Amino acid sequence: MLESKLPLELGEMKSIETMNLSHNRMSGSIPKSFDHCFSLISIDISYNQLEGPLPNTSAFQKAPFDALTNNKCLCGTVSGLNPCSQSTQKKTSRRTFKRMIFLIVAPMLATMLLLIVVMGIFIRARSGTRSVENKPQEFARNVFSVWSFDGKMIYQNIIDAIENFNPKYCIGAGGFGSVFRAELPNGQVVAVKKLHATDGDALWRPKDFANEIRALTNIRHRNIVKLYGFCSHVQHTFLVYEFLEGGSLMHLLTNDETAAKFDWIKRVNIVKDVANALSYMHQNCSHSIIHRDISSKNILLDSEYQAHISDSGTARILMPDSSHWSSFAGTYGYAAPELAYTMEVNEKCDVYSFGVLALEVILGKHPGDLILSTLSASSSTSTAHDILLKDIMDPRLSSPSKQESKQVTLVAKLALSCIEPNSQLRPTMKQVCIQLLKEIPSQFNIFPMVTIGQLLDL
Repeated sequence: MLESKLPLELGEMKSIETMNLSHNRMSGSIPKSFDHCFSLISIDISYNQLEGPLPNTSAFQKAPFDALTNNKCLCGTVSGLNPCSQSTQKKTSRRTFKRMIFLIVAPMLATMLLLIVVMGIFIRARSGTRSVENKPQEFARNVFSVWSFDGKMIYQNIIDAIENFNPKYCIGAGGFGSVFRAELPNGQVVAVKKLHATDGDALWRPKDFANEIRALTNIRHRNIVKLYGFCSHVQHTFLVYEFLEGGSLMHLLTNDETAAKFDWIKRVNIVKDVANALSYMHQNCSHSIIHRDISSKNILLDSEYQAHISDSGTARILMPDSSHWSSFAGTYGYAAPELAYTMEVNEKCDVYSFGVLALEVILGKHPGDLILSTLSASSSTSTAHDILLKDIMDPRLSSPSKQESKQVTLVAKLALSCIEPNSQLRPTMKQVCIQLLKEIPSQFNIFPMVTIGQLLDL
């Protein structure tokens, strides 16, 4: 009891041998696609409402009348059927002619269109090559689409806002570039990092650099400064970031007045923020992203003391089928020790830097001396192992409460595990985050007397 016209696809079946569609309510004519269904041996279309000529194949032309009977108005040379009228034959011939015209003309038109497209692409590529030396690269256009502006316009707005990188707009400088504060005509304030010409292997391979920056612009995490985009120009290359008024963690810790307001709960929360951001970059992106330069100068704060990892321009995306070797990118004092003899980039390099940063937050200064005295001696009898944690904590703050001391002790223990010289023994950032979220174990309620050696043994 099927009610429809015969689908064209039935006649396009290349291996069908037997087709029985009898006793249905099929209507209309038999599709021309059946003219090429040469595999068909047996057909039964009786008791339907079909009309028009039979296809010109042996299965239909040699079919018994019983297989064709009780239809609306089938016609053809089969015994028992009426011959097709001239008008029907003309319609059939006209359809065949139109089909042949389509099969001939359509490929010709498609070929001509393809040639026009190829020529257009070739001409545009040649004109783009000639102008690339004098203009910012076009990939900046999509990068700044969040502002609904053309990339070239944003480029010029930035150059005008900071008066072509006038030093009076500079708010910081490092080994890889200088950072400028730029206020755009629409009132949006951004941080612009102008990269030095010797910025490692990134600028020597501009295509790879551009691809990695594009990927970094898609990062979405509340503890990662938004990288709006970049511009690659023969005169200068720069990155454009979200601007945070709170400044860097390094600046906060080096200022006695601001450090005194930076209480233990805020410090623990900043460590958690950084851990969450790194765990996201390592585990939750389509390909792992290694920051390569975690340090206090690259942790920016908002007005609520929420931490944001910045300066992702030196980051490296770990592709499963590519080399993980790279030239050095990072800050001395935070870089993992294995980078002294190998340049293989992996997540454990960031874990080490995080450990140094977490200790810096607790101590109020870079923990270089503690790291040297603690980890340089393999013996547990080292005098550094007898140091009380409370004696090396930031003296600008009052002693932590009982609950605060448990959290600080946990952070210190995790930080020490992250700076383990053997990278294979360091935890992952995901494991660190899980530990920071768990209820603090009772063994951490030993703050007043806990030593560095005991934390290393936990």
